[in-house]
Amino acid sequence: MDERQNRLLKAIVESYIKTVKPIGSKSLCKKFNCSSATIRNEMAVLENLGLIEKNHISSGRIPSEAGYKYYVEHLMKPKELTGEDVLKLQTIFKNNELELSDTINKTVEIISELTHYTSIVLGKSSNENTLKQVNIIPISDHKIVAVVCTDKGIVENKQFMLDNEAEINEIVKTCDIVNKMLVGTPINDVARRLEFEIKPIISRQIKQYEAVYNIFADAFNDFINKRGNVHFGGKTMIFDEPEYNDANEIKRLASKFENQDFIKKIEEEDSSGDIKVYIGEENEFDPNVTIIKSTYKLNGEEGTIAIVGPKRMEYDRVVGLLSYLQKALNDVDKKGDENE
Repeated sequence: MDERQNRLLKAIVESYIKTVKPIGSKSLCKKFNCSSATIRNEMAVLENLGLIEKNHISSGRIPSEAGYKYYVEHLMKPKELTGEDVLKLQTIFKNNELELSDTINKTVEIISELTHYTSIVLGKSSNENTLKQVNIIPISDHKIVAVVCTDKGIVENKQFMLDNEAEINEIVKTCDIVNKMLVGTPINDVARRLEFEIKPIISRQIKQYEAVYNIFADAFNDFINKRGNVHFGGKTMIFDEPEYNDANEIKRLASKFENQDFIKKIEEEDSSGDIKVYIGEENEFDPNVTIIKSTYKLNGEEGTIAIVGPKRMEYDRVVGLLSYLQKALNDVDKKGDENE
């Protein structure tokens, strides 16, 4: 396309994103200093190319999926973050009290607040992690914290209230046995080895071995359940968009958010870290949405960050936010390596 047609398509896309109103030739005449007939001719070219289409309720035109795709690939420039946006995100990254996984979750929640779209974090499963160490930390006579660490630097803790059946010294003794026998075991195999190898041993050495065994079994199961989990930010925010003013459409999309099989389709297989845009039929999750996503790697933990919105999405703003997030996570990861 020539320069004017590019500028015209860019104006149509960005106007529709902002106003949700079909664009007619008259509204573009002044902007391009052209006659209405000239604009109509140019719009006819764009329509023949499949980049815009007629809206059913007016004579105006709206971007097609192909139009959005062309806009993203050739016309859009990522929008720089405002100082207020940066400050909100930096507050999370500078919070040393947050675990890394919580940092990512809190960050996408803020992105949802800024964009009013739904954000999703999909963590990788635990099958690539091996057990590095288990620690038992007594908090009081009746409370302990079990800490599970992996070779990938992932740490999870779970708090337990003890009844009269489990004594702390017996739990610590079992912890020593677990560390001697199971360190280096893939996390997904730990529960099986705990039952068939550790449990017979502690049954001969620990009085209340069932209660003690259950503590370790619960700790490892909790770890596995958290890995590969899904965290939403602004789960219902997408429903505030005009495209979702129909109760049936809301119900249909909401049911997909609750379906793990559909959610897994959002996961990005390409681990290059590039920001990918999937518009409408391009994504496997739902043909009526756009999904913008990228992968992350932080202290050995990998996953996907995805923003789900209408096809009429503020692409430049979302891509700008994800670009900033990628750089921030990369800086945090580098600092973690330097501190090791």
